[in-house]
Parts: sequence; structure tokens; C-alpha cells
Amino acid sequence: MTKTALLRHHRTMQMSPTLAWLVDAASDSAGADRLLADLGAHLLADGVPLAAGALTLEVPHPLIAKRTWLWRADNGRVIEALGFAPGGLAPDLPDDAGRRWLRGIADGDVHEDVVGRDGPLLGWIGPRPFRSDDIEQLRQAARFAATPLAVLAARATLRATLEAYLGKRSAERVLAAPLRRDLGETIQAALLYADLRGFTTLSESSPPADIIAALDAWFDRIAGAVHAFGGEVLKFIGDGVLAIFPVIEASPRRACEAALRAAGAAEAGMAYLNAERSAQRLPPLAFGAALHLGEMLWGNIGAANRLDFTAIGPAVNLVSRLEGLCKPLGRTVLVSGALAAETDMPLVELGLHKLRGIASPCEVLAPPEAQGRTS
Repeated sequence: MTKTALLRHHRTMQMSPTLAWLVDAASDSAGADRLLADLGAHLLADGVPLAAGALTLEVPHPLIAKRTWLWRADNGRVIEALGFAPGGLAPDLPDDAGRRWLRGIADGDVHEDVVGRDGPLLGWIGPRPFRSDDIEQLRQAARFAATPLAVLAARATLRATLEAYLGKRSAERVLAAPLRRDLGETIQAALLYADLRGFTTLSESSPPADIIAALDAWFDRIAGAVHAFGGEVLKFIGDGVLAIFPVIEASPRRACEAALRAAGAAEAGMAYLNAERSAQRLPPLAFGAALHLGEMLWGNIGAANRLDFTAIGPAVNLVSRLEGLCKPLGRTVLVSGALAAETDMPLVELGLHKLRGIASPCEVLAPPEAQGRTS
């Protein structure tokens, strides 16, 4: 082996601090944005002249298709742009979004690498054109970044999947708890149970595509209202929704009033939706909703090898039975006495009512604006 070849071999056997960090610690980063910032800082420390870096990767999410982060060397900050899926909230990001950002920061040439096979796009720009040894370091960094980015992507996929199907709080609980049947956790929460009216008739008289569109529109309104006021949809049950507003303070007042406001927002959203449906000569969608405050068991139930994360208990039973009174009482929203006692918001008393399967009669109230019949 020649002297030149020996020197080259010796250099390849040495690992720069950047590559050592990518091998040993980068997988523990809090997220891809933090990895980009730390990688940029390590490359600067290794002598690579950088003005900024950009990282673009696809993400698993019902609305978001990809995310692009931009790191600036002068202040260490990272900003982010989202690319939305078709039919999402906004136009998708252009494929060269990262490159455009980088060119807006410095005049040098942008160097980009695809990390791994068809993986994220990692780009850099410097205060001066990159030399061949700079480019080699950037390529090596991209090569070694493949594994930690794959680890972070897998972690993000798991979390995003759980949040999409369970909700954020429930997903956190599932990730933190053992993957087995257990006693769960008893929590106090304001519960909201809502159900579409006349859905069976609609299902029998409409094409499947129209039924799915109607369900999606209904769920958008009720879930959007719940999330807007800090609640979380725990279950979609046919055409029904079970949502919770966990009590996280000494008093349940905030959770109860959030649930009431969410129910009001859902009414407003459905009124707007029905105006649109009327213009399209489609039948209106009526619903009933019930609110209750109580304790519930929040955790895993099911068979030994097939689990479901849900809420059970007397409070869940009561709120679902209370919703069944909406139609006979001619109200869209009903409120239990337990929840009404924790709020000063105006409510109309409707007396004591016997609920199927519930031993004691329930004091029932309703918001004064909820005058329309649900049938």
C-alpha cells in the first residue's frame, strides 16, 4: 500500500466529533428539528463553514404531508413550515422549499443530500462556496444521519398514529403505561356524549359515499368544537362521539365550562353545515348532546392479546343515557345537575328524570339557547 493510500485509510478510520455524535447520541434527540440544530452546531465546530441548514421529511399525519425545518447558524434558531396533504388546510410545500429558504440567507451554493434511500432531504449553505473537503464532510454527515433520523421517524410515526386514533392525552397514557390489561387510572372529567339523529334512516336512503361525507362533516364539527376548548375525543361510536375534558385543577369549573362552550360551538357549526346542506338540497343533520361531570376509569381493557384504551364507569353510563333524553325533551343539549353545580353559566331547569339503567333520578338542565327540537 502506498503512503498516500495509507494516509487515506488512516483518515477514514478516524471519526470526527460530528460523526461520533451521530453514532452515539443523535438518536436521543427530542425531534428532527433538534437534530438539525445540533448537527449544524457540530459541523461548525468541526470547521465546516455554514450559514444555515434545512431538513425536509415526510411525516405520518392525517393533515400534514411533510415538514421542513430551517436552522440558522447566526442565532441557532429553528423555524418550521408545514406541507399539507391533498384536501388539507393549505397548499402543499414546494419540493424545493428548503433550497429556497437557504438561498434567501446566503449567496453560496446549496449542497443537498438525500439521507438514506428515498429518505429526508438535508441541505446546507455557507457564507462562501463549499470546498471539496467541506462537501465530503457534509456527505459523510448525511450518511451517518440516516440511522438516527430513521429512529426519530419511527418514534414520530408511532406517536402520530396513536394520537390520530386515540387523541393526544390518551396516546401519552398508552405510551407511558405497560402494554397489558391493568387497573388503569381513575380521573375526574367533564364528559360530552353526542349522537346524530335519524342516522339509520339516512343510511338506508343514501349512497355510501354520501353517508361517509355526512359522517365526516358531523365529526369535523363536534370534534373541532371539543378540541377548540381543550377537550379530547376519546371514542367515535358509530355516529356517536364520547369526549372528555379532564379536570386538571383543584376545581372542575374550568373543565365544565369548556364542555358547555364546546357544545355551543358544535351547535353553531352544525347550523352552518345545515345551511350548506340545504343549499345542496340535502336533508339537515340533527344531533343530541349530553354533558356530565364524574369519575371514570381510564385505561386498557379487552382480551389478553387485543386491547382497547377507553373510559368506563357510572359517569360514562349516565352521560350516554342522558343524551337519550334529548329527543323526548325537545332539546339539543342536556346538562346533568352534577355538571351544572360547577358553573355559573345560565341553564334552564328541566326537573328530575329517570334514566334507563341508572338507579337514582338525574337532575336535568339545558342551555337556554338550545330551544330547537332534535327530531
